[in-house]
Amino acid sequence: MQTRQLGTSRLEVSALGLGCMGLSYGYGPATEKTQAITLIRAAFERGVTLFDTAEAYGPFLNEELLGEALAPFRDKVAIATKFGFKGGKVDAGLDSSPANVKAVAEAALKRLKTDRIDLFYQHRVDPGVPIEETAGAVKDLIRDGKVLHFGMSEAGASSIRRAHAVQPVTALQSEYSLWWREPELEILPTLEELGIGFVPFSPLGKGFLTGAITESTTFDSSDFRNIVPRLSPSARKSNQTLVALLGEIAAARKVTPAQIALAWLLAQKPWIVPIPGTTKLHRLEENLGAAAVTLSKADLSAIAAVLAKVAVQGDRYPAHLQARVGR
Repeated sequence: MQTRQLGTSRLEVSALGLGCMGLSYGYGPATEKTQAITLIRAAFERGVTLFDTAEAYGPFLNEELLGEALAPFRDKVAIATKFGFKGGKVDAGLDSSPANVKAVAEAALKRLKTDRIDLFYQHRVDPGVPIEETAGAVKDLIRDGKVLHFGMSEAGASSIRRAHAVQPVTALQSEYSLWWREPELEILPTLEELGIGFVPFSPLGKGFLTGAITESTTFDSSDFRNIVPRLSPSARKSNQTLVALLGEIAAARKVTPAQIALAWLLAQKPWIVPIPGTTKLHRLEENLGAAAVTLSKADLSAIAAVLAKVAVQGDRYPAHLQARVGR
């Protein structure tokens, strides 16, 4: 597994990380604990050194899982977690007050069984707290050695700049993939200018870009994809065109659509580190195989041609969740 540096920071991680949310939260019932630990450790054995979690994933369950799974090789990996929701509950609203930032850090350290958090993200920008105050709280944690790097998630360019002026931001985590390219407009140029790395979540379109989801696929009742407009049955039917065309490119290269999607992200910038998630070992191995796929100029041109002629249907979030991003 190749490594990459997140921006101009000293944080060097595997070219592909592991998004751990789905093991505990968001995509239906939680994975059985022993199986989840086995998967996380399998990722490490295959070269993954960046593992992503958050207090809100459960809440708390995912951090506890990761802490136990990574304990045997803690010093060889980077753990990223997040703060920003009241009591760790997404539905309870935002709280990036300095007091809460520091309280979450202390609690996360215990759950993760560690003495430092490698990368501490603000989960969503809190309009009720000046971003300078939040960044200042993380700066205090960095000074105390409890946090090593500051990150933001789904933040807008203005907030990134304001926070970065107080405490340098190491990485931004936001959605970016072949079917969600909005970051290219303003976010990527801002990150490049400031020397900030980019960690795309949902790099496989919440599973859709793998080709495994069709219009007839049903999700568990607790799976949040049920409320994603882009994944409604009618939108899935329309969006299959994109997956089919990418599948043709993948077949010509003797790789999978998922590997094309991840290799495309890796080809955009050398400081981009996608974090695909999975609960299955064979999918983990497939995803990690993308790090060895090099796309030629001809490949990238073919993909660009596909993207230019396919209009993706459906918003990526329902309105109440979309309101929390890009601030």
